[in-house]
Amino acid sequence: MSAVTTSAPPQSCEELLARMVAHDTVNPLFGGNTGGEAALIAFLEKLAHDWGLKTRRCPVPRGGENLLISCEVAPAARWLVFESHLDTVSVTGMTVDPFNVKVESGRIYGRGTCDTKGSGAAMFWALQDYARGVTRPHNVALVFAADEEARMTGAQAFAAAELREFLPRLDGVIVGEPTAMQPVTAHNGVIRWKTITRGRAAHSSIPSNGCSAISGMLRVVEALESRYVPTVTKSHPMTGRAAMSVNVIRGGTQVNIIPERCEIECDRRTVPGETAAQVFAERDAVLAGQAVEHADLYVVPSMGDELAHGLLARLQPILAAHCFDGTGRGAPYVTDASHYAAAGAPTLVLGPGHLAQAHTKDEWVGSDQLTLAVQVYRELMASR
Repeated sequence: MSAVTTSAPPQSCEELLARMVAHDTVNPLFGGNTGGEAALIAFLEKLAHDWGLKTRRCPVPRGGENLLISCEVAPAARWLVFESHLDTVSVTGMTVDPFNVKVESGRIYGRGTCDTKGSGAAMFWALQDYARGVTRPHNVALVFAADEEARMTGAQAFAAAELREFLPRLDGVIVGEPTAMQPVTAHNGVIRWKTITRGRAAHSSIPSNGCSAISGMLRVVEALESRYVPTVTKSHPMTGRAAMSVNVIRGGTQVNIIPERCEIECDRRTVPGETAAQVFAERDAVLAGQAVEHADLYVVPSMGDELAHGLLARLQPILAAHCFDGTGRGAPYVTDASHYAAAGAPTLVLGPGHLAQAHTKDEWVGSDQLTLAVQVYRELMASR
């Protein structure tokens, strides 16, 4: 299937997905061009208006916008909120055309088909069909969120602002990610930071005139690896074990200068029940006495399943009717759902495609999964 350039509304969910994929929304932090998400928002906004749906652009304080599309059937009706993110990872090394969808042997290939434009297309197609229906018990909103792949700034902004408008009458938030249409009701969180050591620059012919920041960092890494990593042993019955790793190191400017700065980037996966305060206290106790600084803190909270029971109970008979197991599952990764659950919203993750197909050189989603997603989302919207 080639990317469709006509301005006429798409005639199928697959065609909608193709048009969404045709927009290059590689996150700028992964080498993408700025403005990709904005162009996709403009396309989705116009299409929503063509379908008689309301839209609102929601600013993201750190840059960009989210797009909120809604079908409000009655002021007193309860809300269901669906969410999918706009951005994708890099297309470097892909073996299929990333922006021109190809359909072959029941697979739809292209960047974002699985993560997560497939979810977004299925949600949008289900919503426009629901809006024309007779049985409409819910108000339904669909959020296309910015910047999930890098910083989750779109989800953070929506959770802090617009989501609070829905909370008094909210039945739940369904976040689209590739779960093979099996509900994820709990997942781990992540905390990332940079640790920095500083030295004194000098000519390398007289090293004693300087102080190597790299040498200082070696002691920091050794302390983390030998005294901190072994203590990260907490686990959760649904999401697995916590984890800690040092994954990036940078230091020095050139070979004949004693380095005055070195930094590492650390990744700490948290299980439900762990807090950022606990993690920092444990880290700082291990590094006590070391001359270090910490910067660029990034926290995505873990998500327990405590709030999701009612939403899951609504979803389970729908999945059962399609011969799918609706048991809530856990996952070791993070999603936008963390921020909505932390704001008090019943939240679960559900979408077409398998995680193993996401971020790959030939990313794809099954046509059958896309069709199933439309049916399940539509039936959830109409559930009483």
